[in-house]
Amino acid sequence: MNPQPEDPSSSIGEDDRDRGVQRLQDAYAEGHISHEEMDERLHRVLTAGNRDELVAALAALPQERAGTTSTIGALSGRIKRRGAWRVPRVLKVESAWGRVHLDLSRAVIDHPVIDIELALGTGKAHITVPRDAIVDLDGLQTTWKDPRYKVPRRPPSGGPTIRISGVMGFGRLTIHHARR
Repeated sequence: MNPQPEDPSSSIGEDDRDRGVQRLQDAYAEGHISHEEMDERLHRVLTAGNRDELVAALAALPQERAGTTSTIGALSGRIKRRGAWRVPRVLKVESAWGRVHLDLSRAVIDHPVIDIELALGTGKAHITVPRDAIVDLDGLQTTWKDPRYKVPRRPPSGGPTIRISGVMGFGRLTIHHARR
């Protein structure tokens, strides 16, 4: 059997792998797969060279559900979401060390209120919200530096409310509105 040349259009990027890891974590947390199966599938997702290998690693998992709580977690390293990703109603972001960058400017937001719960140890966090979003930081506790957020001159209206809560250790949260 001759191997087929790899189709460049079927290559996968960091965002594809991140979504795959998230689906595995959700399936494990909901009891759909065992710890051993999660480890094996996680290895396959992280080493997948093309879309077919990624799809095979995620086969038979429950489909993603919009509107549920999702958790993005990393012990160390970078957590990054950008582009046209679907934002769940409640998004939990957990990181011991590392940077977090959430760009909601082009994200698909199906809910009038989005709750982002941060549990960050050390490292910076940067959140870009839609131009017309309202930001609520009342539920956020910081240990070291206060968040950096400049309220727009014209009060935003018509957009989603982004409520940011949780705990930040040694790092700073910076929030800004998208320019367009």
